Amino acid sequence: MESQRVAVIIEDDTDIRDLLHAVLQQSGFEVHASPNGSEGVEAVRRHNPAVVTLDLGLPDIDGFEVIRQLRQFSDAYIVMLTARAEELDTLMGLEAGADDYVTKPFRPRELRARISAMLRRPRTTAEPVAGQGVPGAAVPAQVPAMVPSAEEGVYRHNGLVLDSGTRSTEIGGRQIALTRTEFDLLQALLSGGRRVRTKPDLVRRLRGEEYDTGSYISDADERTIEVHVGNLRRKLGDDSRAPRWLETVRGVGYRLAPEQG
Repeated sequence: MESQRVAVIIEDDTDIRDLLHAVLQQSGFEVHASPNGSEGVEAVRRHNPAVVTLDLGLPDIDGFEVIRQLRQFSDAYIVMLTARAEELDTLMGLEAGADDYVTKPFRPRELRARISAMLRRPRTTAEPVAGQGVPGAAVPAQVPAMVPSAEEGVYRHNGLVLDSGTRSTEIGGRQIALTRTEFDLLQALLSGGRRVRTKPDLVRRLRGEEYDTGSYISDADERTIEVHVGNLRRKLGDDSRAPRWLETVRGVGYRLAPEQG
C-alpha cells in the first residue's frame, strides 16, 4: 500500500472524527479512523500512513505518549488537533515529535492547506546555488556563502552525511533517526551552507513555498521552527554554545557552523 495517500485519524469525538474523515477523503486520502490512542497506534503500524491527525485529549493514552510511541516506528507527518490554547501543550507535542498543530475549532480549509504543504515539500536539492542570497537574510560580508560538498544529493559536513535520495542521515557511520520535518530542515540548512536561513524562510520551506509569496507567518510558526531545530540539535548531539553543525544567528535564524579541520 502506498503511504503517500493514506491518512490515520486518532480522535475520540465522533463529530470531529467524521468531519476529519470527510475532509481527508475529499483530499484524496484513504482514511482510517480510531477513537483512542491504543487503537490509533496500531492503525498507524498497520496502514503506514503519510499523515496522522491526533487529538491530544484522548480517553486512554496521553496524546504526547501516543506521539512518542509513533516515533519509534513511523515517520508519518503528525498534525496535532487540540482545544488547548496553552503554548506549553503545543511545545510539548512538537518536542515529542509532532510536525504541526491546528487548534480546535479548526477550519477544514486550513487543515487541508497544512497537509498539502507537508506533502508538497521538495524532496530534491532544488536550492539556490552558492552566492545567491536568501531574501531578508543578512549575511556578514566576511563570511563566505559556502555550501557543503554535495554529489547527487549527498551532503557532507563535519562528519555528518545526509542523503536526500534515501532520506537518511548519519554521523560517523551511525544512523540518526529524524522525523520528516527534521530531515527537511536539516537539508535546507545544509544546502544553504553558511548563508543565513531566516525563520520565515524555513517556515516557507516547510510549506513547500519556493519563494516569498507574502503568506502570513505568525510568531507561533517561527516558534515551531525553534522547537524543531532544538530537536535536531538534541538528536545530532550538537551544542548550541559550541556548535559543530547548527549555528544560531540571534534575532535572524540559523546557518551551518564553519568547517572543522
